[in-house]
Amino acid sequence: MKHVTKLATGAAGLGLTLFVALPAWAQDAAALQSPASAAPAATVNKGDTAWMLTSTVLVMMMILPGLALFYGGLTRAKNMLSTMTQIGAAACLAMLIWVMYGYSLAFGPDVSGGASNFISGLGKAFLRGVTPASKSATFTAGVEIPEYVFICFQMTFAAITAALVLGSVVERMKFSAVMAFVAVWLTIVYFPIAHMVWASSGLFFKAGALDFAGGTVVHINAGVSALVASLILGKRIGYPTTPMPPHSLTLTGVGTGLLWVGWFGFNAGSALEANGSAGLAMINTFVATASGGLFWMLAERLAGHKGSALGFCSGIVAGLVAVTPAAGNSGPFGAIVLGAIASVVCFYAVSVLKPKLGYDDALDAFGVHGIGGMIGAIGTAVVYAPSLGGPGAADYVMSSKLLVQLGAVATTIVWATIGTVIAMYVAKALTGLRVSKEVEQEGLDLGEHGERAYN
Repeated sequence: MKHVTKLATGAAGLGLTLFVALPAWAQDAAALQSPASAAPAATVNKGDTAWMLTSTVLVMMMILPGLALFYGGLTRAKNMLSTMTQIGAAACLAMLIWVMYGYSLAFGPDVSGGASNFISGLGKAFLRGVTPASKSATFTAGVEIPEYVFICFQMTFAAITAALVLGSVVERMKFSAVMAFVAVWLTIVYFPIAHMVWASSGLFFKAGALDFAGGTVVHINAGVSALVASLILGKRIGYPTTPMPPHSLTLTGVGTGLLWVGWFGFNAGSALEANGSAGLAMINTFVATASGGLFWMLAERLAGHKGSALGFCSGIVAGLVAVTPAAGNSGPFGAIVLGAIASVVCFYAVSVLKPKLGYDDALDAFGVHGIGGMIGAIGTAVVYAPSLGGPGAADYVMSSKLLVQLGAVATTIVWATIGTVIAMYVAKALTGLRVSKEVEQEGLDLGEHGERAYN
């Protein structure tokens, strides 16, 4: 085992400048090896496996209870249980769809022709051929993890992305419509974009796009979809004239803490190994987030307001979102700058742009995840530069990488927009989409679930 560890460390050091520029997804790493090279015998590394098991559970904590409490606290009391139930049920549905056909479409065997740029085939539908002995490669030649572990890790990403979208449509969308929407949206939006970014045959992967843990796949995807969904669904009754403050910033604060802790699995786990790349992602997840939380409050002060608890929580999430694609692609001080810039821009997107345009993105999924994800994805091309402390090679050309990042961002925006329109109208045809005025005024807790969060 000591010999294997030394071999893995040496291979990681020699290949770091190549592999850090590419999305870190295990089962595609083998495709990067030259057929002529003599690869060492594959070995399942128990330390890496243990870290990935831990990371997967940490991402699960981000959904339940993290996101459920974060979003739930931001709603009105009469919709607390509805919000939590929608998030939990959407995540559960995503998990089942993932093992039925989602994993295969995102990471399964390639289809023939140019279609493999956009989607995989159904060769691993219902996890066909996957056993406890199946293995997925990591970024160190000859070091692998069990395929079931990789499937679970990626499953939590699909689940939380679907749940994030719902932040824009809470307090007025039917539970049945949420479930119909999630099923269609995952199929035509999430799985193709995940394949394009993280599969070796994917369009963005082959172009060299930098997305360490999901700036495009998770945050831009979810944020843009959230905006489109809110526009189709329409505004809540009384918005924006009726005050709709969060009913429990205490719960939102608890949810924020759980999200931050879980995000270490999200970002550092994306290294797929317990190594220096995971350590870099971890420290960046600390410092970019700290920067984001403080700079949002600073922006509030500069705008003439008091630094608020809600602003602190929002800044924390903005910093987390921005550093996600850069987690293993930036030095710590580049991450600090990225978190600060994203936090300030997201503050103005939420406090100025949203009221000016008049859309009702209830919990600012677009303003934080969409805008923050765009800043993070584009900014990654900057902070990756070795001259700014990033891990890029000495001959790194920022301008060409910026074009690649811009192309990936633009394509994700267009794909998510079109796919969300289709998913929303399918859900509308099947369910009617929106609750009645009476249910919306009474609250979805009672109207949709027959329960109250508080007595």
